[in-house]
Amino acid sequence: MGVVASLISQSFPPKSKFSVDDIPDLTGKVIIVTGAGTGIGKETAKALLAHNAKVYIAARNQEKAEATIKQLKEETKNEPIFLKLDLGDLKSIKASAEEFLSKESELHVLFNNAGVMIPPIGDVTKQGYDLQFGTNTLGPFYFTTLLLPALIAGAKSSTDGKARVVNTSSSAAYFTDKIDFNTLKDTPARKKLSPATLYSQSKLGNVFFSNELGRRYGDQGIVSTSLNPGNIKSELQRHMSRLEHLIVDRILYATPYGALTQLCAGTLPQGVDLNGKFLIPWARVGIPPKVTEKNTKLGEELWAWFEDQVANV
Repeated sequence: MGVVASLISQSFPPKSKFSVDDIPDLTGKVIIVTGAGTGIGKETAKALLAHNAKVYIAARNQEKAEATIKQLKEETKNEPIFLKLDLGDLKSIKASAEEFLSKESELHVLFNNAGVMIPPIGDVTKQGYDLQFGTNTLGPFYFTTLLLPALIAGAKSSTDGKARVVNTSSSAAYFTDKIDFNTLKDTPARKKLSPATLYSQSKLGNVFFSNELGRRYGDQGIVSTSLNPGNIKSELQRHMSRLEHLIVDRILYATPYGALTQLCAGTLPQGVDLNGKFLIPWARVGIPPKVTEKNTKLGEELWAWFEDQVANV
């Protein structure tokens, strides 16, 4: 299947062979879902709680997260735990990881689910990075690497010897073939790009990061996957124009569908074989953006850039 055919298949996927009922009992599993206050993250947390996982909801908006926690407790009879996390602030990320590590020695699954899409071009992170690349890509890198000790410990304690990092990308990752390092901070070059292009760049970065994480830490039990959750109706579209909404609303699926692919990667026993894979709707292994296979050097360069940015936080 070529890329164009794959994109059509991802926009109009066949009926899922996986459902949340297929998730095994997760008693004893410690799991973090970023951005779980709303949308796909909330649906993901709900399914995990329903199968008895210990779930941390990592979110920026505490009031909204606490309302979600109350609702999910009522629906699942299990109560998630709030973890303060602002992926647009490196210091917040460090504090969040330290708080988690003070409470837990093991982490079995990390869902890097949170993200932003096409905000105003003037929006940047606390440290002056493009808001989309900082929140969607640099932030998850820093959070994940700070949590690696707990993930490696979680792998060692698991019966399958694995811990999983599930990175939510997008079909937008196919719409660019490069990462322009001159546009990752608030520069004149960045302002020449559209928010949509910057979004695609951040989502391509998710795939490169996921692949590089799996390559570097796979031998320590880390299974790293990236995925397109599908065309899902959520708060991500809040910055779209009325015309854009009229167009895309016709091909958007209900929010619970968006959780299927990442739940499959994060919970099913066969997920241990997905290291370095790119998943597509619904819960299928798909063709990744070609540049991620052709230019693996770019993944190494991006990892080095990440390390430079967080070296002195």
